[in-house]
Amino acid sequence: MTDNEQPTSSAPDAPRRAMIVGAGLIGGSVGMALRKLGWHVSVVDIDGAVARQAVDRGAADRVGPDPQAEITFLAASVGSIPTLAAQALETTAGIVTDVGSTKAEICHLVQDPRFVGGHPMAGSEQDGIIGADPDLFGGAMWVLTPTSATDEAAFAMVASVVRQFGCEVIALAPDVHDNLVAQVSHVPHLTAASLMCLAADTSVEHRALLRLAAGGFRDMTRISSGRASIWPDICIANREAIVAGLGRLIEGLEDVRGLVIRQDRAGLLDLLNKARTARMNLPTGYGVVERVAEISVPIPDRPGEIAAIATLAAELDVNILDLEISHSSEGSRGVIQLMVDAALGERLVGGLMTRGYHPTLHQLD
Repeated sequence: MTDNEQPTSSAPDAPRRAMIVGAGLIGGSVGMALRKLGWHVSVVDIDGAVARQAVDRGAADRVGPDPQAEITFLAASVGSIPTLAAQALETTAGIVTDVGSTKAEICHLVQDPRFVGGHPMAGSEQDGIIGADPDLFGGAMWVLTPTSATDEAAFAMVASVVRQFGCEVIALAPDVHDNLVAQVSHVPHLTAASLMCLAADTSVEHRALLRLAAGGFRDMTRISSGRASIWPDICIANREAIVAGLGRLIEGLEDVRGLVIRQDRAGLLDLLNKARTARMNLPTGYGVVERVAEISVPIPDRPGEIAAIATLAAELDVNILDLEISHSSEGSRGVIQLMVDAALGERLVGGLMTRGYHPTLHQLD
């Protein structure tokens, strides 16, 4: 099929169709993961050569837009996503999601029931389509940021698809996402870049410095090797949270500086032990779920319900393993069925009850 050919109408047994906009590391990896699952994938990129390379590397079946796409993944710079989302929503009847690392501004500008904000917390030291990997998302967190405008079925579809990539899906409010990601991703990246520049400047005078850089320094600054061009947009879009996070970091460094100036051995030891304990206790995932519980939640058939419930689950640190939505044939109510770790079922039920819901919990054998 040539670049200008349009896809033919889907036959009953035809593969599901998806479109990727932006054939970089994440977009290419999404395309590969979808094709691994049997989807037909079309790719669009501002650089036609990159789009064709995506096809050559197995990240897509064809180059060009697909009006029949059931789902479109926007994998471009965060500044361009609102415009690309509007175009995809106009030219396809399917669901549209993105992979941008900031969410509040995007979700504010794209108020459409078929749009679901998203952010896979995954990456690689390799850049562009060359680094694309269908298994990149295995074991990673994929954050979804539904709003009151998000259609429940759209959220459920995106969650279902990305779970098949091997991800753990977590739902957060867009502004909460941006505040948290500033702390664990954006500020660390800028810190690593600053440390690397400091070392580079010093190495001009002391040429042996970079040769002496040991494993700890290399590990701490590794993320600064990522593609620089995406970061100005990220810093502008999430400037308030980043500035606040940098402010807290500077205050913390000033405190450390004071401990060193005062030669406060006890204070330094307390700080280092606290950091060591926190580092050792970082979660590595939800682990194996031995027993599953089903929570049924009657809801009014109105926008925002799934966003509220999914966000509450995230706040309570309860992973939603799967969900289904049943709409009543009569009246304006429906039921959301949530599959969760049985050990955490009561926690979520309690939280739902405090929000005015009337859930029921059923332990599954």
